[in-house]
Amino acid sequence: MNKLFFLVAAVVIFLIHGCSKPGTATTTPPVIDPCVGLSTKFAADVQPIFNTRCSNSTNCHGTGSVNSGGELTDYNKIFIKRAIIKGQINAGLMPKGGSLTTAEKNKIICWIDSGAPNN
Repeated sequence: MNKLFFLVAAVVIFLIHGCSKPGTATTTPPVIDPCVGLSTKFAADVQPIFNTRCSNSTNCHGTGSVNSGGELTDYNKIFIKRAIIKGQINAGLMPKGGSLTTAEKNKIICWIDSGAPNN
């Protein structure tokens, strides 16, 4: 009786496994790198985002700011804190209220990932 039970169970498992659609459970969508084809420039792309979203008041990261991170008003100040900035953006913590668009986030992160050049 036990042999018959295991034989039937094995056949059922084989049939169920054999009838599943191939590739449906193991395929994952391709990961698209948002930096491909994006040539971000500090002066033209990154600085304007910081000017309007980050360093527009002392309550954020403007001149005289004593917030965590301090001032983010020019290239040198932003460059020094680039790793922290990237982490805060990826975590959705910066800027407060999450007011960056996906395109703006990609510009900043791709610029940082490309070495954060002063261009």
